[in-house]
Amino acid sequence: MMKLALFLLAVVLMTVSVEAQTNNKDLYTIFDGNGREVSFEDLVVRLSDTDVVFLGEYHDDAVGHAFQLEVFKAAFTQYGKERSVALSMEMFERDIQYIVDEYLKGQITEEHFLASSRPWKNYKTDYRPLVEFAKEKGLPVIAANAPRRYVNMVSRNGRNSLNSLSKSAKKTLPPLPYGNSSEAYSNKFRALMSQMPAASGENSNIEKILESQTLWDAGMGYSIARFLKKARKPLVVQLNGGFHSEGRLGTADQLLKYRKKTKFLVVTMRYEKDFKTFDATKHKGIGDFVVLTDASQPRSGK
Repeated sequence: MMKLALFLLAVVLMTVSVEAQTNNKDLYTIFDGNGREVSFEDLVVRLSDTDVVFLGEYHDDAVGHAFQLEVFKAAFTQYGKERSVALSMEMFERDIQYIVDEYLKGQITEEHFLASSRPWKNYKTDYRPLVEFAKEKGLPVIAANAPRRYVNMVSRNGRNSLNSLSKSAKKTLPPLPYGNSSEAYSNKFRALMSQMPAASGENSNIEKILESQTLWDAGMGYSIARFLKKARKPLVVQLNGGFHSEGRLGTADQLLKYRKKTKFLVVTMRYEKDFKTFDATKHKGIGDFVVLTDASQPRSGK
């Protein structure tokens, strides 16, 4: 009787799991960069000739985060036997890489990992599943971002202020001086910032904020490039805010400064009320793939 009950419970749990996966796929639509609807399998096939796939997110998009996990699992399942699959994250900063490594190796507990790594407030709901999958499969996790304290330092005092840092501090940054953003990215950033009240007036620091944004991008690009140079047949799944990579700009562009021949794909995720329809005026060209998710779903972290 007990064995039968356990068997039935297992069937129920399996059914719930399958339904959850099916329902999640009903909450997004995948398009190529020109608006043609494609399948999840079409996207995974494109990873075969790719060094890095950028998964550009809205940070509060729960459906998008679930999609990221699907892509990461598929990358490992499809290519993990022949290639060095890794997870790279904007959400962790370069100075705590050794703490991430200690946790992945089982040297420290999750409690100590979280206490020491400055995780984002939605880590447990949105990013933990990916890190735990990496831990389970023995995959590297790259803490890719420049430390926020130095990004803030640049936004207040400009990029040259980094020169006053100690050698130890500079090791957590991309090589100085880091490169400039492209003209297209700079103009896009200035246009965005000009719409914000804090950016108006004579005391505007838009150019310094642009320099800090560029440090953010350069830090992630450099972190990815370092892994690509040392890994065997690498495939990096990079998580970042959509602005950092959409249009193949930002972090994607900075990556090419450190490793010119890198092959990469940009997947840009956005939630929309009508997530079944590709609006060319908003979505064309923002990614090699564009994933529209159901905006009616509850926002993540709330």
